[in-house]
Amino acid sequence: GQRDEEEEHHSLETFTFYLSEPLSKERVEAFSDGVYAIVATLLILDICEDNVPDPREVEEKFHGSLLEALSEYGPNYLAYFGSFVTIGLLWFVHHSLFLYVTKATRLMGLLNILSLAFIGGLPLAYQLTSEFAEKSHNEIEAIQVSCVITFFASIFQFAIWTTALLHERETLHPFARYGGKEHAFMFAKLALYPCVSLGAFFLTCLLSEFSTAIFHLMQIVIPFAFLALRIFVRISLTVIKSVMSLSRRKVVLLEEEEACLSP
Repeated sequence: GQRDEEEEHHSLETFTFYLSEPLSKERVEAFSDGVYAIVATLLILDICEDNVPDPREVEEKFHGSLLEALSEYGPNYLAYFGSFVTIGLLWFVHHSLFLYVTKATRLMGLLNILSLAFIGGLPLAYQLTSEFAEKSHNEIEAIQVSCVITFFASIFQFAIWTTALLHERETLHPFARYGGKEHAFMFAKLALYPCVSLGAFFLTCLLSEFSTAIFHLMQIVIPFAFLALRIFVRISLTVIKSVMSLSRRKVVLLEEEEACLSP
């Protein structure tokens, strides 16, 4: 019995050490960039294959007006641009994350592969949100599936950063460590997509009639949220620092008054 316990303990230590072993950061970034590039290419291939009007249809149905023919495919193009922006922003977050990662581990590589697995599902999300009829039950379910794919693709990125924080002196740049200059901004940036996609999922469950508008609003708002995020974080940190400095001044003044009254 004691031997079995010792063997299990030893195997657990070996497995833990195996996950914390270093991994080539450059190869992780190269593999990730390749997956993001392929996924973005698949989106435009879907547009070129299924959402280009036929010349005969343009001539007969729309009287030779290409703009009117393209306007019929407007929702499909909107879904394409929304999916492309989602891929671009997730790549931007991934780039920002590994900009502050100084050494990758096998666990971080595993979480990165899981994130890329859901990134690869974004072309599927685009097809689902563009092919079903508007305001149908299938369209609502397709939008919910897209929210789930986006949530898991982003939450695994957040998990990579959380894993890096466990050994932050070895894996993270000082700016991104706890208490560093970019720590709060990295937390907000990595938590934005999981929170918004999860909120959009529950809103589509409660307000099914407005599910399409909620989903496209999520895709439109997030880029502007990224632009406003740094300003908001900077203002919040400045307010917190000013409050802390005022409280420290009050403590110092009280200590000086006590020191004067003590004789």
